[in-house]
Formats: sequence, structure tokens, C-alpha cells
Amino acid sequence: MKVINKVEELTVELNIFRSKGLSIGFVPTMGALHQGHLSLIETAGKENDLVVMSIFVNPTQFNNSEDLKKYPRDLNKDIELIKKSACSIVFAPDEKDIYPDENSKKSDFNFGLLTKIMEGKFRPSHFDGVAMVVKRLFEIVQPSKAYFGQKDIQQFLVINHLNNHYLADLKITLVKCPIIREPDGLAMSSRNLLLNDDSRKSAGLIAKTLIQAKENYKSFSVEELKKWVIDNINKDTKLKVEYFELVNDPDLEEIKIWDKNKKILACIAVFAGSIRLIDNIYFN
Repeated sequence: MKVINKVEELTVELNIFRSKGLSIGFVPTMGALHQGHLSLIETAGKENDLVVMSIFVNPTQFNNSEDLKKYPRDLNKDIELIKKSACSIVFAPDEKDIYPDENSKKSDFNFGLLTKIMEGKFRPSHFDGVAMVVKRLFEIVQPSKAYFGQKDIQQFLVINHLNNHYLADLKITLVKCPIIREPDGLAMSSRNLLLNDDSRKSAGLIAKTLIQAKENYKSFSVEELKKWVIDNINKDTKLKVEYFELVNDPDLEEIKIWDKNKKILACIAVFAGSIRLIDNIYFN
């Protein structure tokens, strides 16, 4: 496995593979890797001749500078974790390699409703930052397929829009992979490393509640179910729901009545202590 820091070196390396007609699978990450990331690599390895993973903590998607400072970083640990995986190249650039100047941090994307609710509502400009870095990485790597986890479902739908409307010439296929969970159901996330022991013990209630909601949603109206989910999680004093929304996939339009013809997606953000966690589940 090679670790490459410079765009020019990566381009030379990947052009060799392209000249042989080989397919490239790409897994973009911000590091602090876990089993969820390994599952993305595994899927990419089964579907491509070469797997590239990027590790770059993207500053433009953080609304809070303290959140950016606290984000866990340990490149050596990350590399050690994936040494025996299907990953062949780790691209670990500096900020100047991704954003050479201030103009490269400007965007004029229009994602409509996709960025106005849920994460977009509570983290203004977050998705513009995500789109900036994904656009840049897609242009650098030019993969055959790119792999993302369902845990960040709203992000996936935004990137899908970006790929279809702004990067169509690159002809990249996006692959959405299932959420990988801890034994108590908590969705695996780099942020889980920041939880203290008490918050970590409570955090399993998030997934447990979503699963119960899925199993019983037809017994409630939409508003009744939303209230039940929020109340059930908030009764744990270490947890505080920021939002719980029922929307359809792929448009993220609000679900007001149950409709078997719509793909219903339940999305939630919860503070466990001071750490913000997100999760989601499909009802049908």
C-alpha cells in the first residue's frame, strides 16, 4: 500500500492504471477510521481493480472552528488499520493541495431542498464545504466508482446531485453502502471516539428507538411518532434530540401522512453530552 501526499504524484500513479484499462474505486474519508470505513474498502475491492482512499480533514465543511480542532486525527493509526485491506493507495494531501488559493474555496452550488433541512438547517454552509472537497477529489482521482456510507444519507444525496449535475462528464458511479453498527446498535462514526463513558452507554438508545419506530410506525400518525421518538430519547438526561425528521428518498420532502408509494426515511441528530451524533433508518 502506497501513501501519496501530492496531487501530481497521485495523477502519475493512477494514469498508469488507467492506461491498462483498470477500474478505480474511491473511498473519500476524513480519517479516524473504523470498521465502517473498512466495509467501504471491502466493497470497493470486490468491484474494482484498484482502491484509493483519501484521508483529509476538510476545513470548509465545519461550521464550528472548535469542532474542527477537536476532530480526531491519527494518520499512522489509520494507515495501520487498513494495511491488510484491499486499499492500494492512501491519498493524504495537505490543505494547500486541495485548496491552492482562496478562490478554490468559493462555490456556487444549488442543491435546492436537499441542503435546506436537517443537517443543512442546523449546519449552514456545511454541504457547500462537502461539495467543494468532493468535487476537487473526484476531479483529482477520477474514479470509476465512489463509495459512501448510508449513515450520512443526506450527504450522499447531496453528492449524488453534485455528481449528476456538476460532474456528469466524469461518469462516476456512486455506491451507497449499509450502516455498520456497534453491538448496541450505535452507528459507527469517527465522533464516537469523543464520547465519554456515560454518554457512550446512553448512545445506544438512539438506534434502539429508531428500530422500535420502524417496527411500530403504522400504529401512530406521523406527528405522534415524531413526538414519541423525541420523548423516548430525551428521557435519558445524557441525550438531547436536535431534530428528528421523516422524509422521502431521494427528495427529502417531509412526510406528512404514511404513503406506501414513498420510500420513508427517518433521520435524527442527537447530542450525547457535547458530541453530536446522526443516524437514520428506512421504514419501508
